[in-house]
Amino acid sequence: MIYAIIPTYNEEKALPATLSAVLQEQTPHQIIVVDGGSTDRTRDIARQTSQVTLLTAPKGRATQMNTGATYAAKHNRDEEDWLLFLHADTILPPESLQHIQAMSENPAMRAGGFFHQFSGNDWRLRFISWLDNFRCQHSRIIYGDQALFVRQGLFHQLGGFPNQKILEDVAFCEKLLKHTSPLLLHPPVITDSRKFVQMGIWRSLARVFVIILSVEFRIPILTPAFFRDIR
Repeated sequence: MIYAIIPTYNEEKALPATLSAVLQEQTPHQIIVVDGGSTDRTRDIARQTSQVTLLTAPKGRATQMNTGATYAAKHNRDEEDWLLFLHADTILPPESLQHIQAMSENPAMRAGGFFHQFSGNDWRLRFISWLDNFRCQHSRIIYGDQALFVRQGLFHQLGGFPNQKILEDVAFCEKLLKHTSPLLLHPPVITDSRKFVQMGIWRSLARVFVIILSVEFRIPILTPAFFRDIR
């Protein structure tokens, strides 16, 4: 079984396409949407199909994703099941769940993610994705918008995502790397580029460089304000 855990906060624009891509998968799965207090139609969209379980949790991706993982563990304690953490504005490629499920019989396969691509054809967005993929191939640190998947037992063994406001994905992967080397899958997931366009693509590119410098070289230059919500 694969549990697709989607943290949401005011994602009415992007969530329908994200859910549709998962719902089209034939591999057995359950979708768990964990909302952080949306004030738009996000929760109504999640309620539109019985195949989606809607939970609520205090706002914060770490808290929301851990809530979804705890729910999955209560309903199925098979440690070899997969937890797939999917951003609400990121679309899985076709048959992605089938590819993950195919790894179930191989105990050496314990975690992974996908190569990344932004929607749209702007060369600057393609460059940002190339840069991110190059970084990930080098470090094996999987960012949240790369659809991290991990065995349920290993996730809970590592204590889940640390309860921090930013870079919870990086902190978790740093622990994960002590136990396994995550696999990167093709084709890439597609993340809605609207937030980068709204912020300004050049400014977004500079932002990516700052994050990489902070994470790869341990330069403490990031603050919670740097990750403010853009909807």
